[in-house]
Amino acid sequence: MGQAAPEIVFRTQGVTKVYQTGDVKVFALAGVDLELYTGEMTVLLGPSGSGKSTLLNILGGLDHATAGRVWFRDTELTDMPDRALTRYRRDHVGFVFQFYNLVPSLTARENVQLVTDVSPDPMSAEEALALVGLAKRMDHFPSEMSGGEQQRVAIARAIAKRPEILLCDEPTGALDSTTGVQVLEVLQDINSRFGTTTVIITHNAEIQRMAHRVIQFADGKISSVHTNETRLAPSEIVW
Repeated sequence: MGQAAPEIVFRTQGVTKVYQTGDVKVFALAGVDLELYTGEMTVLLGPSGSGKSTLLNILGGLDHATAGRVWFRDTELTDMPDRALTRYRRDHVGFVFQFYNLVPSLTARENVQLVTDVSPDPMSAEEALALVGLAKRMDHFPSEMSGGEQQRVAIARAIAKRPEILLCDEPTGALDSTTGVQVLEVLQDINSRFGTTTVIITHNAEIQRMAHRVIQFADGKISSVHTNETRLAPSEIVW
C-alpha cells in the first residue's frame, strides 16, 4: 500500500495581481500556480517585492486577485464577496504579522479574547497563552513584554480559534535571533501538535531549513520549489 496523496488545502491557477498608478501597471504577482498541502509547514522565500505577501493576503482572504483562480479546499475564493471572505477568515485562518498588532490597552489575555469571543469553536485564551509559554504573563500589558513575548501573544491570538491555516508574514522580522528561534519553536510546535497548515514568509534563507517545503519567489512568480528530506529544529538554525 502506497501512502495516500496529501490533501490539497490551497490551489491557485494563474493568479495575477496588478496595481495601477496612473498609466503605470505593477505586477505584484505575474501568474502563480501553486498547491499547498494540509498539515504542511511551507516557507515562502524571496526578496522584498517578489510577491510573497501579496499571495499570502489573497490566500487569507484579505485581498482579491486581479486575474486567475484561488481555491480553499473545494471552495473557490476567487470572486467571493467581502462578507463571505470575512466569514472564511474568521472560521479558518489565523494571521501572524511582523508587527504584533496588539491592542496596547488590553492585557495578553484580553488581546486573545478579542478572537475567542467571535469564533465558533475557540480554545480559551488561557489555554492558547499556555501553549505559547505565557501562562504566567496573561495579565501583563504589551508594554510590559518583550518583542518575542508580544509576538507569542499574537500567535496565541491566531491559534485560539483553532484555525486550519496559519499564515505568518515575517513573524521573526522584528526580532533578534534568540527570540526569533523561540517564536519559530512555537510555530513548529503548533504545526506538529495540531496539524495546522502553516505558511511562513521570510527573507531569512536559514528559516527554510525547518520547513517541509520551500517555495522561492522572484519577480511575482515562483522560481523554484523543493522539499526538505531532513528538517532542522529551530534551535539548530544558525542565523
